[in-house]
Amino acid sequence: MQQLNDRVFTETKVRGCNPSFVVTSVGPVVIDTPQLPTRAVEMRQFVETFGQVQYLINTEHHVDHIFGNYYFRGAGTVVNHQGLYDNFMTVYPELDPFEYAREALPTDDPDGIPLFPDRDEYYADPNKGQIVFTGDLSLRVGEHDFHLLHTPGHTAGQIAVYVPRERMVFTGDSVFCGCQTWLMTSDVDQWLASLERIRALDVDVLVPGHGPVTDLAYVDKQRAVLLGWKSAVAEAVAAGWSKEETQARVKFADLGPVDVGQEYMLEYVETLNAGSLFDKLTARRPAPVLPRS
Repeated sequence: MQQLNDRVFTETKVRGCNPSFVVTSVGPVVIDTPQLPTRAVEMRQFVETFGQVQYLINTEHHVDHIFGNYYFRGAGTVVNHQGLYDNFMTVYPELDPFEYAREALPTDDPDGIPLFPDRDEYYADPNKGQIVFTGDLSLRVGEHDFHLLHTPGHTAGQIAVYVPRERMVFTGDSVFCGCQTWLMTSDVDQWLASLERIRALDVDVLVPGHGPVTDLAYVDKQRAVLLGWKSAVAEAVAAGWSKEETQARVKFADLGPVDVGQEYMLEYVETLNAGSLFDKLTARRPAPVLPRS
């Protein structure tokens, strides 16, 4: 793992999110877990050389941020936002997160195949939240404060973890640094507002959900990416393009590759992004109720 200072570590170069941990005076606090089984097992072993895990905080419900919780069972209290907890490893028509995690094994973690559980075994105890909160939550751990800030947009239960003592924020997928942003079922307007909340923090280091460690200046880049996607799809709608035409013609390959291990998914991500925005921008809204004269 990449060591950011004497107490903070992260991993940015394997498939999945950027799992991280902070060493406090009473033990480590883990922020997100690896999707790949061998990486999750190795991370737990490494983290526990610094003491007993105090908390495991997840920043969102997408499988690459939570699947590794299974391998951290018994290691610290799991903390989830309510919006994350309610969607933890939920199977949707468009995506089965368990199968998505399994799919990565042959190419990205063949040694993890024997470690991968059966579905029933996994869902019996995926190690989800024991502390579940709405809004914001602050944890005092030794001499460290961890401020869990609700930053919805990418997902409804999205949080950023602000650690003032380290002058760092762990944004989860509110920031994709140097790689393609996944809009999925996101609310772009909420996301933009959440970026402003992150921008207001007094930090030197920003650990994104994907891509290399950066700083607050990258918030402007992420904001531009979101506005670029929304503007391009809005222009397509205004031009009378169908959803299929929009998905075929609105492209942002110049924004970088899809993250590690997922480079082959560029077409899928761009199609998903354009289609999701098209649906939102063309959705019929209830007519306003006018006051009676």
